[in-house]
Amino acid sequence: MNLLEKERWIGEASLALEEQTALDVLQAAVEQFPRLVLACSFGAEDLVLVDLLHRVKPDADVFYLDTGLHFAETYETRDRLEQHYAKTLLQVLPRVTLAEQAELYGEELWSSDPNTCCQLRKVNPLSDILSRYEAWITGIRRDQAPTRANARKVEYDSKFGLVKFNPLADWSSDKVWDYIREHDLPYNRLHDRDYPSIGCEKCTRPVRNGEDPRAGRWSGFEKTECGLHK
Repeated sequence: MNLLEKERWIGEASLALEEQTALDVLQAAVEQFPRLVLACSFGAEDLVLVDLLHRVKPDADVFYLDTGLHFAETYETRDRLEQHYAKTLLQVLPRVTLAEQAELYGEELWSSDPNTCCQLRKVNPLSDILSRYEAWITGIRRDQAPTRANARKVEYDSKFGLVKFNPLADWSSDKVWDYIREHDLPYNRLHDRDYPSIGCEKCTRPVRNGEDPRAGRWSGFEKTECGLHK
């Protein structure tokens, strides 16, 4: 499928799938794109998608970006997921180690320049893994942040040059958690300790009452996204 054909398919699919369920979106994705992958950050939305995709295509590839800076609870969630589904998730590592990063950019780059740190430890590795696929699936929801309010269930990701599926775009946080509880899915225990959005340990703090759910990410910086999503 060339770019023009992809754009035509995306336009038609975006309209056709807008009122369909997340499972329908995943089914369409699997049928249309054999080389498909799910990005898992072990947040609540991604746990739902791992479960739904397992129903549609149990052997579908699922990867996570291992920055080397995740919470211990996040790695624990990975281990529980792999055990739950009897499946090995693809570990994607940065091109540079933490020691090499410190030598090149100074110690604790996340404290002085979180954008560059995210570029090195998340965006570049994401670009590497996505180059192997035709389409990817993400847990973006429209009500997560103003930057995500216009997300469609199917769109062309011009940043990485492939089709992007957001099956949970129209889900609320309550709907996500209802699904997790109903299906008794393993989830990151930090969610029970005021961490609604979980990134690297160095750049994530608990959220206080009344704060935006993503207020705990990169606190003190004018930054709201890793750079993974355009």
